[in-house]
Amino acid sequence: MSPMQSSARDMRRLAGDLHELERKLRSGGGPKKIEKQHNEGKLTARERIDHLIDRGTMFLEIGLLIAYDKYDGQAPGAGVVTGLAKIEGRPAVIVANDATVKAGAWWPETITKILRAQEIAMRNRVPIVYLVDSAGVNLPLQDGIFPGQYGAARIFYYNSLMRRRLHIPQIAAVMGPCIAGGAYLPALSDVIIMVEKASFMGLGGPNLVKGAVGQVTNAETLGGAAMHTSISGVAHYRAENDTACLEIIRQQFRQMPNTITPPKGNPPRLDPAGLYDALPADHRLPYQMEDVLGRILDTGDFLEFQPDYAPEFLCAAAQLNGRRIGVIANRRGFMKTPAGPRVGGIVYTESARKVAYFVENAERHRLPLLYVQDVSGFMVGVEAETAGIIRAGAEMVEAMACATVPKIVLTVNHASGAGYYAMAGQGFDPNFTFSWPTARIGVMEGDSAVQAIFGPDLDKLKNSGQPVPKELDTKIAKTRGDYERWLDAKYAAARGHCDAVIDPIETRPVLDFAFEVACANARTEHLPLEVMGLENAWEKSSASHDSVTR
Repeated sequence: MSPMQSSARDMRRLAGDLHELERKLRSGGGPKKIEKQHNEGKLTARERIDHLIDRGTMFLEIGLLIAYDKYDGQAPGAGVVTGLAKIEGRPAVIVANDATVKAGAWWPETITKILRAQEIAMRNRVPIVYLVDSAGVNLPLQDGIFPGQYGAARIFYYNSLMRRRLHIPQIAAVMGPCIAGGAYLPALSDVIIMVEKASFMGLGGPNLVKGAVGQVTNAETLGGAAMHTSISGVAHYRAENDTACLEIIRQQFRQMPNTITPPKGNPPRLDPAGLYDALPADHRLPYQMEDVLGRILDTGDFLEFQPDYAPEFLCAAAQLNGRRIGVIANRRGFMKTPAGPRVGGIVYTESARKVAYFVENAERHRLPLLYVQDVSGFMVGVEAETAGIIRAGAEMVEAMACATVPKIVLTVNHASGAGYYAMAGQGFDPNFTFSWPTARIGVMEGDSAVQAIFGPDLDKLKNSGQPVPKELDTKIAKTRGDYERWLDAKYAAARGHCDAVIDPIETRPVLDFAFEVACANARTEHLPLEVMGLENAWEKSSASHDSVTR
């Protein structure tokens, strides 16, 4: 078997394993819980999404693997489905409680997923729809849900910011129970829809009310759809069933202004199916980044920036399905340059400054950026330090962090050390982060960690001619094993360190839709500045200073 055949076989195996895990997670609480939902006259979360979104369009799921390896597998998807799709031609974020998983109760990671969905809506200025069907907080785990800066209260903070500051449409459909503090999620939305004989919305259910104030009542009287649409006025629309409720949401979208559809581009130069062969089976071996990009980007209009200078970094203007973007990618392998030999995947002083300049130009030209990560870190050593690698690296990070154009990250292989940060790592709030099953996100590889931790001991043993003791050998093996587990793409996804792990063959349509969402609104300024009220901090500060000096 040739190395290319071996590589394709391994990638297909990884993609197959990923799809099997996804299939299992998408089944939620399993057939019996799905049947129970149907017997109650309700659609499941995923069926509701299928009915809501435009027929034949993509549902780009975010955070499917979150917590898949925790709670003995009892919390698939953390009990909530989050993602992006088109509704009446308009990109939108969708949050749907999965009532087949512990009645849609909130786990700690449920909060993580909802907050990420809201952040996507805020960052990209797209509407958000909440399909609410939840029994509330998973009480035995309340300490990881209720308190803290990023506890459940943060959801309502984001609700308020979207409603009052950012004017992002929020539509909430209460399609089942919505109890206690969770009721503030729809209450802080622009539109509330309830379903007859299925919805309940209240700060306390009948049992709590009886215990707290001694009133004996029932769910319909206390917080049913009829009461809230005809007496309290809390809800705005009442639907006969789930299907009618989802149609009301679509009507709301039809009332919104039309969006601009980007021009369609040319197909890729190379067959996307070849992405299975693009990376070698051994993650340490070189490959051609141009081969990867040629199967994702449009044919033609690919213009590389400074191709002969610091070639370990590929910076180019390109098109993705007709949309003009900037691409920053790591080449792998050894390269001969006038400045001396270079190792691909390493950030050198020259490459850091090259990328910083390219990003600054993209910012001036309002060109959204795609970062294709296969980076092992920054160069170290006497030559690198004397060449000013620290200052050059800071320039690269600063240019990326302060760029206000949309940034999307695709990790195909390594994402290590400070190189991961400089290539728009998650901590710098890129619009979206996606990984291939081959992605390895971590501070370093296992062999490097072994050398960093046990190197001095191993050197002493080698110099003295002594064998490695069994106890030390066991520790070394454990460290290598731990790093392999931590570096697995699914491990990262389960902890929210990327939005989704994707099959390589799905890369082009996923990136195309992600850029459409990211560029849907003309305003693309970096969100945290606006949320904190600092969008014009410099101008305000200058104006204040001028008024004082005058």
